[in-house]
Amino acid sequence: MESSDRLPIARTAALPLAGRTVLAIFAHPDDESLSCGGTLARLADAGARVIVMCASQGEAGSLCDPSLVRAGENLARVRVRELNDAAAVLGVSEVVILDHPDGALRWSRVPEFHAEIVQALERYRPHAVITFAEDGLYWHLDHIGVHERTYTAVLSLGAAAPPLYYVTMRDGLMREVVAAAHAKGRAPAESSFWGIAADAFGHNARPPSFVVDVRHWVPRKLAALRCHRTQMGANNPIAWINDEEARHWLGREQFRRSPIIAAGEPILEHLSESQHAD
Repeated sequence: MESSDRLPIARTAALPLAGRTVLAIFAHPDDESLSCGGTLARLADAGARVIVMCASQGEAGSLCDPSLVRAGENLARVRVRELNDAAAVLGVSEVVILDHPDGALRWSRVPEFHAEIVQALERYRPHAVITFAEDGLYWHLDHIGVHERTYTAVLSLGAAAPPLYYVTMRDGLMREVVAAAHAKGRAPAESSFWGIAADAFGHNARPPSFVVDVRHWVPRKLAALRCHRTQMGANNPIAWINDEEARHWLGREQFRRSPIIAAGEPILEHLSESQHAD
């Protein structure tokens, strides 16, 4: 095991990622930070241009504290601001926010959504695309809709398609985070992830192709999550773990490579633990 905290950054800087573009497509503000914020930050530090596309403005999301929405604002406007703040923490170069209806992404305006992703692919010409897997992390139908639209959009490019990666989560991980939060003796008994059962995360997910070590980027991931203040109230178990605990529970992010035959070299595999074992 290497002891220097600087070594993982030096390794990353040596990777052939400078000048590459990575497009990450998600459903709601905060998806980017929760699902793979560490990897996005690591890619940005390695010189990649990271672009986040968010399908909705999160207007149907939870609100942990009504005072966070000021007079004259609405939840969507606040969540858009939170997303931009989180993106700045992660080093994201550009945020593209669409206006599809939160809660209906799988069925509403499907041709329009498909066309917008295709246009983004043609505009940015990414060397890699990241999105949800078929399970949407925890079987959220909006997430599954984004997976479906992104898959068909990338597939439509044929031989020019970039590599497509699905972010996944280890089964049982969030249950362990809840247990760690409760072990501190302060997390509320009713704490949960936005009312979602911890066991839903990673349930029946297909095994990952590789894992990215983001332990040295976890403080950035946590800082980005905390930018989403409307979503990260005292009932969220993540609010009760510190950076060191988060390194243990959230320090490895899982990905699976889509079977789409893609042009260009693999990108995220350069960050995989198999490539850079301690």
